[in-house]
Amino acid sequence: MTRRMLFNAFQMNCVTHQSPGLWTRDDDQTTRYKELDYWLDYARLVERGCFDAVFLADVVGTYDVYGGNREAALRSAAQTPVNDPMLVIPAMATVTRHLGFGVTSAMLQYHPYTFARQMSTLDHLTKGRIGWNVVTGYLDSAARAYGLEALPEHDQRYEIADEYASLCYRLWEDSWAEDAVRADRKSGVYTDPSRVRDIDHDGRYYRVHGCHVSEPSPQRTPVLFQAGSSARGTDFAARHAECVFVIGSKPHVAGDYARTVREKAVAAGRRGEDVAVFAYMKVVVGGTEAEAKRKYDDLFESVDIDGALALMCGWSGMDLSTVAMDQPIEYIETNAIRTFLHSFTAGDPSRVWTPRDIARYCGIGGAGPVLVGTPEQLADQLEDWIAAGVDGFNLAHTVLPGGLEDFIDGVVPVLQSRGRMQREYQPGTLREKLFGHARVQAPHPAATCRRPWG
Repeated sequence: MTRRMLFNAFQMNCVTHQSPGLWTRDDDQTTRYKELDYWLDYARLVERGCFDAVFLADVVGTYDVYGGNREAALRSAAQTPVNDPMLVIPAMATVTRHLGFGVTSAMLQYHPYTFARQMSTLDHLTKGRIGWNVVTGYLDSAARAYGLEALPEHDQRYEIADEYASLCYRLWEDSWAEDAVRADRKSGVYTDPSRVRDIDHDGRYYRVHGCHVSEPSPQRTPVLFQAGSSARGTDFAARHAECVFVIGSKPHVAGDYARTVREKAVAAGRRGEDVAVFAYMKVVVGGTEAEAKRKYDDLFESVDIDGALALMCGWSGMDLSTVAMDQPIEYIETNAIRTFLHSFTAGDPSRVWTPRDIARYCGIGGAGPVLVGTPEQLADQLEDWIAAGVDGFNLAHTVLPGGLEDFIDGVVPVLQSRGRMQREYQPGTLREKLFGHARVQAPHPAATCRRPWG
């Protein structure tokens, strides 16, 4: 049986998510990110394309590594200014029936008690279509904005994330019994007090003593997304993630990562098939190969190289303003996103990368590979990635809405004709659509934290 591909549309509540400079084009509408109609139109388009979810990235700091300041990021609108991604989800949910919504939230942003309520609220309002991208953060500017001197060290951030996620699981899964809510109009009892209990937690980083204040939502625990390729990051993904994102410049790089994280999941007591791996991807579609190439060349003329370097340096933690544009870059450990550096250096040793190469590569759609060709050629290439071991794609846009429309109107029908993409949605929650069950299941730690009720 042909295995269908999973697709998320990668988006951010800002002008420039991954393609610095393209906002200046007449065929791009991303400067409308402040308008509600922009998000409603976007959600309708993505659901028309039968994507599984919109995945909303987020940052709460500025990209100030390149040149030691944020000037390039501000000039190019490189993920600054940026608005709250959570607030557009309920609106998008009103004009869609099936589309899922994954939202990014880092440990710095909210206390887990507050965050647990926010996610329960979104899960209620979307009728179980919400997911959480668990991130540890990578910008020192964000840490300083929240009153810290700097980000905690890389591995310590994952220790914090372990405790944060585990505490949220207890609030979502263990505080309210299945039958706690009676909503009995005759007796006047909405909730049976004996079926709600406190969560008592005194940890290294957080303390909570109290019950979850939201009643159980359709999924309770949202679908869990995560990305990370360091040793500690893959350990975290193997324990917690249901959907994992990988940045790889070639299919075998992403496939090797997929095998690694699944092997670690099995070692952690989970099943390898409990983890779906999404490769980061961007595409340029044309009616002919020559037309697609012309589109790519035309897009590249609008790329803001300084903006691309601002993003690249923020992701990697390396200030390349002092490195010659054509000097090869070697892999080094940093306190930022080790996934990013690994994808260009140790992750793909067959090529020498320079700042100029990476800025050009990242200029259209971010750090992932760009596929250029006809719908049939792109479908062939996407199948190569699936054959390498990934389950689907996190698809970044070039210009909006045209770049996404090209994919939906051109590539999606080809994939559907090959049985590679769904033609209609299955009923149920986001987790049911992806994995066949509404609630997270043992041996995932969110399931094993449920205590029996007397």
